[in-house]
Amino acid sequence: MDRHIQRLLNRISLAFAVAGTLALFHVFFKTSVSCSYSGHNLHHHDTLTQTISHSPFPRSSCDAASRPTLLPDRRFSRIQSSRSWRRGVAALSSLFLRLRTAHLLSNSSRILCVSSGAGHEVAAFRESGVVDVTGVDLIDFPPLVSRADPHNLPFFDNVFDLGFSRGLSGALFPVRFVGELERTVRKGGAVALVVERCGSEEEVASVKGLFRKSSLVEVSNITLSDSQMTLIVMRVNGLSP
Repeated sequence: MDRHIQRLLNRISLAFAVAGTLALFHVFFKTSVSCSYSGHNLHHHDTLTQTISHSPFPRSSCDAASRPTLLPDRRFSRIQSSRSWRRGVAALSSLFLRLRTAHLLSNSSRILCVSSGAGHEVAAFRESGVVDVTGVDLIDFPPLVSRADPHNLPFFDNVFDLGFSRGLSGALFPVRFVGELERTVRKGGAVALVVERCGSEEEVASVKGLFRKSSLVEVSNITLSDSQMTLIVMRVNGLSP
């Protein structure tokens, strides 16, 4: 009697093992059908794979479907054609005319733009005829802006004719930020900063005090993209002011 019970238990165990194995095969090899393509989608996505590899999330939507990555050049082309981009570049182009009038900028100048974001100033300099323009920021934005730490610029001393930045207010270490601009700009060159509107001489003096080897050239209140700002231009002379 015990032998018959043991055989029965063995058969039941074997049946459960087979059922479990089949269930595992079903889980691993089942093709997801939760994200089926309509005829319209097939027309527009004929180059995409129509099956999704099994994964726990999502379970009932098409959110996991692979989406084409927008290449940097195409992304920039879209941004460049936007109205806000063109307004920003046009405003900076008008500002740079001041630097040309002051003989601080020419088409042969080597320009460094620090904390240049999406690269509006780089585009404005290039559209004005300047060829050698370098834009850097903590986050790169190809093709105009490369990645670099504004507090530790990867450039030799005295290699640029003009340093430009609108990012002083966001600098973690303003003295270091300005010091790197001074270091990379040659003697006789200039550093131009656009900061929030300075309402007093004390505010201008606080910015001027960040410089160690430059003298004040110009302070002007300007309007840049509907924002009230102040332009401060310093000439690098290699001597303490």
